[in-house]
Amino acid sequence: MQPDFPLRTERLLLRPLGPGDVEALVAYRGRQDVSRYVPFEPMTRELIAERLAGPWVRTELTGEGQALTVGVELTGTGQLVGDVTLFWHSELHRGGEIGYVFNPEFAGRGYATEAATAVLGIGFEVLKLHRIVARLDERNEASAGVARRLGMRLEARLVRNEFFKGEWTTELDFAILAEEWADDR
Repeated sequence: MQPDFPLRTERLLLRPLGPGDVEALVAYRGRQDVSRYVPFEPMTRELIAERLAGPWVRTELTGEGQALTVGVELTGTGQLVGDVTLFWHSELHRGGEIGYVFNPEFAGRGYATEAATAVLGIGFEVLKLHRIVARLDERNEASAGVARRLGMRLEARLVRNEFFKGEWTTELDFAILAEEWADDR
């Protein structure tokens, strides 16, 4: 199923990423502090260009195991400030996952929450998912704050469950159900 792109929110435009986004993506995905708690190392131009020629160009989800990554730009300036990914994990269980990565230079303005809200809408309204989760490192307080503002509840704290980037880390699992999402609209 394909959402109608671009998606507009009050202050943002969500759209498929493209080759013209390489420099903006490097500006945040290439940073050590941004990649500290996520499952990638700082990304190079070459790796970002490779992703833009492959998995990040998807504009629809047609089956489980796929992911849709959308760029988030400010409507006033056209500047790319982050990206949000929706993973479709299970068709049978109608399950998905959301992840978000934003340029810290734009932190604290609500852009991640606003963009992730729109992407949850794709998951629940377009894909008809039943449940969407967010999994994150317990030390990533900013991401936990976004999950809470999205109306997701903390369902699990998995203590030192994964050896991640050279250390044992604790994972927080947040979730929201379709009916909870609908009740908040």
